[in-house]
Amino acid sequence: MAVSEVLEVKQEVSGKDIDSLGHVNNEVYLHWFMNVASFHGTIAGWGIEKLIKGGAGWMVREHHLKYLGQVRLGDKLKLRTWIETADKITSERRYELVNTDTGKTVCEGKTLWVWVNFHTGRPSRIPQELIDSFKAWKYTDDCEERWQIFLVSGKIS
Repeated sequence: MAVSEVLEVKQEVSGKDIDSLGHVNNEVYLHWFMNVASFHGTIAGWGIEKLIKGGAGWMVREHHLKYLGQVRLGDKLKLRTWIETADKITSERRYELVNTDTGKTVCEGKTLWVWVNFHTGRPSRIPQELIDSFKAWKYTDDCEERWQIFLVSGKIS
């Protein structure tokens, strides 16, 4: 059973996302996944300011992306993420990108994160308070609006 509820937001495709082949560049998918991971952490109460102040936070150990279809300018997308697992020092986050017109998943991915003490650079135990925050977090009607604000400013209201 997943640690967190699924966060689901709309993802727009812009001209800057398109490569010379006329579809979304592969790097853009990872960028979208990292953005929504940061947003999810922020709305669960663990934004970058809190992590810096606390002296510990997430570092990526590995990413896995599986491209299942092409995304082009004008496609309407739904970006989904959730925390699948949280162990002593690692956590796996999952992602899905769905074309809302076809209902097909066009990309899925996962990231293995390690909780690291910023002062020593060494892994440390994930705070139980953080895990509890994600377990308690619930999707609310204002998540989409807050996501749009986050995309523009990097912060939420």
